[in-house]
Order: sequence, then structure tokens, then C-alpha cells
Amino acid sequence: MSSLSPEALITVVTIIVSGVSIMVGTIVPALVEGKAVQKALDAMARQPELANQIRTTLLISMALLESTAIYVLLVVLILLFANPLLTRFF
Repeated sequence: MSSLSPEALITVVTIIVSGVSIMVGTIVPALVEGKAVQKALDAMARQPELANQIRTTLLISMALLESTAIYVLLVVLILLFANPLLTRFF
């Protein structure tokens, strides 16, 4: 890797970091969403009369949790296609 130009090195590092970021940025929200659904279903089973309120709260929280994965995707796409590091240093 020492024979790479600085631009190529930054590009390779950016691609690796983007890959790791998108993996972590999608796995963690997916696990948290699953836990939220599990807790909501447990609450609905214990108190069926509050199922509508629990469902509404669950849908709002799922939207907020999914937005974190979308933000990670946005940052990764910026790093891949409009890499600010290349214009800043070179």
C-alpha cells in the first residue's frame, strides 16, 4: 500500500470505512427495532386495552429508529461519491 498515491490511499480508506459504517449503521438499528417490537408485543399481550396507544407509539419510535440508518446511508453515499477529503487535501 505504500506505493499508492495519496489520493488513491484516501479513496481506499474511505471505501473500507464506508463499508464498515454501513454494516454497523444498519445492523444496530435493526437489532434495536426488533427489541422495540418485542417489548411492544409483550405490552400489548399484558394490556390489550392499550394496544392502539402502544401501536401508535411503536410506529413513531420505529420511524425514528429507521431514520438513523437512513442518516448513515446518507453519510456513506457522501463519502463515496462526493468525497470531501480529496478536495480538502489535494
